[in-house]
Amino acid sequence: MDDFKFDENDPDGMFGNPLGEPGKGDADGDDEEKLVGVAGVYEHRSEEANKSSEFVVLLRDELARTVLIVIGRFEAMAISLALEGHSADRPLTHDLLNNVIGRLGGTLRRILIDDLWNDTYYAKITIDTPAGELVVDSRPSDAIALALRAKAPIYMLEHVLREAGLRAE
Repeated sequence: MDDFKFDENDPDGMFGNPLGEPGKGDADGDDEEKLVGVAGVYEHRSEEANKSSEFVVLLRDELARTVLIVIGRFEAMAISLALEGHSADRPLTHDLLNNVIGRLGGTLRRILIDDLWNDTYYAKITIDTPAGELVVDSRPSDAIALALRAKAPIYMLEHVLREAGLRAE
Protein backbone atom coordinates (compact mmCIF):
# COMPACT_ATOMS: atom_id res chain seq x y z
CA MET A 1 0.00 0.00 0.00
CA ASP A 2 1.15 3.47 -0.80
CA ASP A 3 0.71 6.79 0.91
CA PHE A 4 -2.03 8.72 -0.85
CA LYS A 5 -1.12 10.17 -4.22
CA PHE A 6 -3.34 10.96 -7.18
CA ASP A 7 -2.49 9.89 -10.72
CA GLU A 8 -4.50 11.72 -13.38
CA ASN A 9 -3.82 9.04 -16.01
CA ASP A 10 -5.33 5.60 -16.38
CA PRO A 11 -2.17 3.51 -16.97
CA ASP A 12 -3.80 0.22 -16.06
CA GLY A 13 -6.77 0.65 -18.38
CA MET A 14 -9.27 0.43 -15.52
CA PHE A 15 -12.13 1.20 -17.86
CA GLY A 16 -11.41 -1.32 -20.61
CA ASN A 17 -13.28 -4.12 -18.81
CA PRO A 18 -15.02 -6.30 -21.42
CA LEU A 19 -17.51 -7.42 -18.75
CA GLY A 20 -18.87 -3.90 -18.43
CA GLU A 21 -22.57 -3.41 -18.93
CA PRO A 22 -24.39 -0.28 -20.01
CA GLY A 23 -25.86 1.71 -17.15
CA LYS A 24 -29.54 1.64 -16.39
CA GLY A 25 -30.94 5.04 -15.69
CA ASP A 26 -34.02 6.86 -14.59
CA ALA A 27 -35.17 10.15 -16.09
CA ASP A 28 -32.83 12.35 -14.05
CA GLY A 29 -29.89 9.94 -14.12
CA ASP A 30 -29.63 9.44 -10.34
CA ASP A 31 -29.94 5.67 -10.73
CA GLU A 32 -27.61 5.44 -13.70
CA GLU A 33 -24.82 2.98 -13.04
CA LYS A 34 -21.32 4.20 -13.79
CA LEU A 35 -18.36 1.89 -14.24
CA VAL A 36 -15.56 2.68 -11.78
CA GLY A 37 -12.06 1.35 -11.46
CA VAL A 38 -9.89 0.82 -8.42
CA ALA A 39 -7.04 3.31 -8.67
CA GLY A 40 -5.33 2.13 -5.50
CA VAL A 41 -5.34 1.53 -1.79
CA TYR A 42 -3.60 4.00 0.46
CA GLU A 43 -2.63 4.36 4.07
CA HIS A 44 -2.93 7.73 5.73
CA ARG A 45 -0.75 7.93 8.82
CA SER A 46 -1.95 10.34 11.44
CA GLU A 47 0.58 12.81 12.79
CA GLU A 48 -0.92 12.41 16.25
CA ALA A 49 1.04 9.87 18.27
CA ASN A 50 -1.94 8.00 19.69
CA LYS A 51 -3.99 7.79 16.48
CA SER A 52 -3.81 4.74 14.24
CA SER A 53 -3.49 4.72 10.47
CA GLU A 54 -6.53 5.07 8.26
CA PHE A 55 -6.85 3.07 5.03
CA VAL A 56 -8.76 4.19 1.95
CA VAL A 57 -9.59 2.70 -1.43
CA LEU A 58 -9.63 5.18 -4.31
CA LEU A 59 -12.22 4.60 -7.04
CA ARG A 60 -12.34 6.60 -10.27
CA ASP A 61 -14.88 6.81 -13.09
CA GLU A 62 -14.35 7.65 -16.76
CA LEU A 63 -14.92 11.36 -16.07
CA ALA A 64 -12.02 11.37 -13.56
CA ARG A 65 -14.38 11.72 -10.62
CA THR A 66 -12.83 10.02 -7.64
CA VAL A 67 -14.30 8.58 -4.48
CA LEU A 68 -12.34 7.73 -1.35
CA ILE A 69 -13.86 5.05 0.85
CA VAL A 70 -12.40 4.44 4.29
CA ILE A 71 -11.80 0.71 4.78
CA GLY A 72 -10.31 -1.59 7.37
CA ARG A 73 -6.70 -2.75 7.53
CA PHE A 74 -7.49 -6.34 6.47
CA GLU A 75 -9.70 -5.27 3.55
CA ALA A 76 -6.93 -2.88 2.45
CA MET A 77 -4.49 -5.78 2.44
CA ALA A 78 -6.91 -8.00 0.50
CA ILE A 79 -7.56 -5.33 -2.14
CA SER A 80 -3.84 -4.52 -2.44
CA LEU A 81 -2.95 -8.20 -2.96
CA ALA A 82 -5.56 -8.51 -5.72
CA LEU A 83 -4.44 -5.28 -7.42
CA GLU A 84 -0.83 -6.47 -7.39
CA GLY A 85 -1.77 -9.94 -8.67
CA HIS A 86 -0.47 -11.62 -5.53
CA SER A 87 -2.11 -14.18 -3.30
CA ALA A 88 -1.54 -15.42 0.21
CA ASP A 89 -0.15 -18.89 0.93
CA ARG A 90 -3.62 -19.98 2.05
CA PRO A 91 -6.96 -18.55 0.86
CA LEU A 92 -8.04 -15.36 2.58
CA THR A 93 -11.72 -14.77 3.29
CA HIS A 94 -12.35 -13.12 -0.10
CA ASP A 95 -10.51 -15.94 -1.90
CA LEU A 96 -12.58 -18.46 0.04
CA LEU A 97 -15.87 -16.78 -0.88
CA ASN A 98 -14.85 -16.54 -4.55
CA ASN A 99 -13.92 -20.25 -4.51
CA VAL A 100 -17.22 -21.21 -2.86
CA ILE A 101 -19.24 -19.23 -5.42
CA GLY A 102 -17.41 -21.02 -8.24
CA ARG A 103 -17.66 -24.48 -6.68
CA LEU A 104 -21.41 -24.01 -6.26
CA GLY A 105 -21.71 -23.25 -9.98
CA GLY A 106 -22.07 -19.50 -9.59
CA THR A 107 -20.32 -16.57 -11.21
CA LEU A 108 -19.80 -13.18 -9.63
CA ARG A 109 -21.30 -10.95 -12.30
CA ARG A 110 -20.85 -7.46 -10.82
CA ILE A 111 -20.89 -5.27 -7.77
CA LEU A 112 -22.78 -2.03 -7.32
CA ILE A 113 -22.05 0.66 -4.76
CA ASP A 114 -25.58 1.94 -4.50
CA ASP A 115 -25.90 4.24 -1.53
CA LEU A 116 -24.18 6.65 0.82
CA TRP A 117 -25.93 7.38 4.10
CA ASN A 118 -24.39 9.12 7.12
CA ASP A 119 -20.89 8.72 5.65
CA THR A 120 -21.41 4.96 5.19
CA TYR A 121 -21.32 3.38 1.74
CA TYR A 122 -23.51 0.41 0.81
CA ALA A 123 -22.97 -2.18 -1.92
CA LYS A 124 -24.61 -5.17 -3.57
CA ILE A 125 -22.93 -8.23 -5.05
CA THR A 126 -24.72 -9.86 -7.99
CA ILE A 127 -24.08 -13.57 -8.48
CA ASP A 128 -25.38 -15.64 -11.38
CA THR A 129 -26.30 -19.09 -10.05
CA PRO A 130 -27.84 -22.18 -11.68
CA ALA A 131 -31.07 -21.22 -9.87
CA GLY A 132 -31.00 -17.61 -11.12
CA GLU A 133 -29.61 -14.26 -10.12
CA LEU A 134 -28.75 -13.67 -6.46
CA VAL A 135 -28.15 -10.18 -5.05
CA VAL A 136 -26.36 -9.98 -1.70
CA ASP A 137 -25.83 -6.94 0.55
CA SER A 138 -22.16 -6.20 1.29
CA ARG A 139 -19.72 -3.67 2.63
CA PRO A 140 -18.08 -1.98 -0.37
CA SER A 141 -14.59 -3.00 0.77
CA ASP A 142 -15.52 -6.69 0.81
CA ALA A 143 -17.37 -6.39 -2.50
CA ILE A 144 -14.37 -4.68 -4.13
CA ALA A 145 -11.92 -7.30 -2.83
CA LEU A 146 -14.20 -10.04 -4.17
CA ALA A 147 -14.79 -8.33 -7.54
CA LEU A 148 -11.06 -7.94 -8.13
CA ARG A 149 -10.51 -11.66 -7.55
CA ALA A 150 -13.42 -12.61 -9.83
CA LYS A 151 -12.46 -10.00 -12.43
CA ALA A 152 -16.00 -8.62 -12.22
CA PRO A 153 -16.91 -5.01 -13.01
CA ILE A 154 -17.53 -2.46 -10.28
CA TYR A 155 -20.33 0.08 -10.68
CA MET A 156 -21.47 3.06 -8.63
CA LEU A 157 -24.79 4.86 -8.87
CA GLU A 158 -24.60 8.38 -10.29
CA HIS A 159 -26.10 10.00 -7.20
CA VAL A 160 -23.39 8.40 -5.02
CA LEU A 161 -20.66 9.64 -7.37
CA ARG A 162 -22.17 13.12 -7.35
CA GLU A 163 -22.49 13.19 -3.57
CA ALA A 164 -19.07 11.74 -2.74
CA GLY A 165 -16.98 12.30 -5.85
CA LEU A 166 -14.09 14.67 -6.26
CA ARG A 167 -13.11 16.05 -9.65
CA ALA A 168 -9.49 15.65 -10.73
CA GLU A 169 -7.94 19.06 -11.37
